[in-house]
Amino acid sequence: MTRKILGLMAAALIAPLPASAMEVIHGEILQGWVLPDGNRMAAIRMTVEPGWKTYWRAPGDMGIPPSFDWSGSRNLSAVAVEWPAPTVFREPNLTTIGYKDQVVLPLRISVPDKGAPVTVQTTIDLGVCSDICVPASLELSGVIDTTTTRADPAIAASLAQRPFSAKEARVKDVICTIGMAGADLTLDAAITLPPAGGQELVVIETGNPDLWVSEADTTRKGNVLHARVDVGHVSGGPVALNRSHIRMTVLGSKQAVDIVGCNAG
Repeated sequence: MTRKILGLMAAALIAPLPASAMEVIHGEILQGWVLPDGNRMAAIRMTVEPGWKTYWRAPGDMGIPPSFDWSGSRNLSAVAVEWPAPTVFREPNLTTIGYKDQVVLPLRISVPDKGAPVTVQTTIDLGVCSDICVPASLELSGVIDTTTTRADPAIAASLAQRPFSAKEARVKDVICTIGMAGADLTLDAAITLPPAGGQELVVIETGNPDLWVSEADTTRKGNVLHARVDVGHVSGGPVALNRSHIRMTVLGSKQAVDIVGCNAG
């Protein structure tokens, strides 16, 4: 936990900030379409300047994950972000996960009044990195009043880039073995699935925001991909894991795979 917090501090303090982080990242809301149940599919498009990148929901030890505040919105009861598969950025002694150039984040919006427009207002706190890493904040707003049921090409393309499900990727078994390492836990995952291509990385999320997870030590032996992480509490308190909430994303050069839940080992 200490290493992770110090890493995030170092990322923000590595060099003086530019005049404005808004100079390197820009955002806009895309209208999308009406879903068969009357809810909406929309999106946020973020563009970063050449040489810069921003982060995925699980960005690695030195990244800053984006957070969304939808409290200013109207006729909106819930938002699910549909994340396209990210890129793994490997540098000496550092691995981060995110997007460069441009990313479209599809939004599945739950609408209480199906016949009325949706006012989307959000503040996105996130990080952007080049030779330096800086925190950024995007304030976006827009009215979604479309009645079309035809998919927007940019949003549809991003939805097609989501990781495969475990069934689609022919995952046969996922075993999680939990052990102790001092006050923290260790989690060893054994995932039986075909190779995802290149140097694979497994990203493990616990579903509990109060827990931190180290970068996975990922190795493959035949059809079994092994990933080991340390898990601790951000306040140093006791750690409990629910195997049904554990989410593992396999990132390879050919495909990404999203796996939810694992069996006891």
